[in-house]
Amino acid sequence: MATEGPGQVSGKPDGEWLRVHPASPFIRGWVALAAIGYFFGRDTFERLLQGRPLMDDMFAGRVPFLVAGGGLFLLLSVLGFIMTWYFTRYQVAEGYVRVNTGFLFKQQRQARLDRVQAIDIVQPLLARVFGLAELKFEVADAGESAVRLAYLRIDDARQLRATILARAAGLEPDPERPEAALPEAPEFPVLAVPPSRLVGSLLLSEQSFFVVLGAVASVVLSTITDNRSFYFYLIPAVLGLAAAYWGSFNKGYNFTAAISPDGIRLRYGLLDTQAQTLPPGRIQALKVTQPPLWRIFGWYRMQVNVAGYGGPGSNGEAASRTTILPVGVLADVMRMLSLVLPDPGTADPARVFGAGLTGLAPAGAASGAETPAGVSSGGAPDGGFVTSPRRVRLLAPLGWRRNGFAATDTALLIRSGRLWRELVVVPHQRTQSMALHQGPLARRFRVADLVLHTTAGPVSPRVIQAGLDEARALFDAQAARAREARKRQTSEQWLAQVAPEATADRHTPDHPQNHEEGPQHG
Repeated sequence: MATEGPGQVSGKPDGEWLRVHPASPFIRGWVALAAIGYFFGRDTFERLLQGRPLMDDMFAGRVPFLVAGGGLFLLLSVLGFIMTWYFTRYQVAEGYVRVNTGFLFKQQRQARLDRVQAIDIVQPLLARVFGLAELKFEVADAGESAVRLAYLRIDDARQLRATILARAAGLEPDPERPEAALPEAPEFPVLAVPPSRLVGSLLLSEQSFFVVLGAVASVVLSTITDNRSFYFYLIPAVLGLAAAYWGSFNKGYNFTAAISPDGIRLRYGLLDTQAQTLPPGRIQALKVTQPPLWRIFGWYRMQVNVAGYGGPGSNGEAASRTTILPVGVLADVMRMLSLVLPDPGTADPARVFGAGLTGLAPAGAASGAETPAGVSSGGAPDGGFVTSPRRVRLLAPLGWRRNGFAATDTALLIRSGRLWRELVVVPHQRTQSMALHQGPLARRFRVADLVLHTTAGPVSPRVIQAGLDEARALFDAQAARAREARKRQTSEQWLAQVAPEATADRHTPDHPQNHEEGPQHG
């Protein structure tokens, strides 16, 4: 049986308008049908349970009219679903992916292929039952998906994703077989998060700490005041914690990461599964965090800013889509860092990034001025990080030795937090703008914060309490580095910037080397 690709089916020309699966409107609208059934059948069901007549006497003579009215309403609903499906079409042609919807109020949405930031394959539980999936194409539009195709057969969705990623990368069809569907790029597993580790991370999360703290406070207050009503204040917290636990477990279950010529591939989900593909170079900023209780097992969490994924986790879906590692050990963090930043820009990445994750300036250090601002010197202590000067220890008695920055040839590293450790990595070419912030106390201690502006997301790059001279020097140096990095990025099509072997890999997916060797990242 021929497989429908994005705008190209066997024997059909490229750019033809295609339709989604006929069951799509019913899968999207089952909630509405269930609500209609509940509204009309609730009273009858209650009467059946109570042993009363199914129909009230006042409606007994109107049964045919009620059945006819309900049937007509159901028929109109089904007809609306069918019309919605019939007028929903999509096309991939001329460097764009387009989707037309609506039969009364028509709408066309389109996205440039070379501006696609990420592609997700989403399978809600009901769609999984029917073997269908939704395809989301993300662009830089503040969080709303530019194009959503719901629903396609799972094989068609994967083929469509493969073709769009290939087109976005600048890969053209084989001239000898222009109508042949482009093969899906091979992938190599990188890591998987065990369910036991995911459960442990939830139990040792910040929410658990505060709920336990609230429980202890309730016990103490109840004992002192002999008032048991304090326990009732824990009920909303426990319910909220249980909902948060379930949401995090459902989203993080079976989390796996892989690398392919298309980019980083993430898969996760228990009931609703999701497969993300982040093309190379689309990640704007990255953050690695470690809550205090996670230090016991050496666990970390990694989140990213990607244009189109929106604000800093305003809902559960946004938080899961911006998480590229829900919980992992140091080796997992280094693997993911090597995927996001293949060229670390330093000869000793383990030492530099290790200092960013766990480093601390020597207690006797007078200031960060001994190391030139923004220069990651190979022989400098603490991985070359320039930390806050000693004079701000009154403002940040715990954090001044931890807060600092370092620059490699490809990225700026910002670390902060003594208890809640945090490392932010911003590729130089992703620095959109910068600002120096200095309040009254900062002026008194001659320090300043440097804020780097990227796309919206959970990562907010900010150099905290740097010495005033170091902050000014970093401002000028980072502006120059960002300008030079953007000059080197001459194309939105990432295959134009990498080795030509990547193109060959897409045309020869069954080459033995592709299956025998994994990614050669450090």
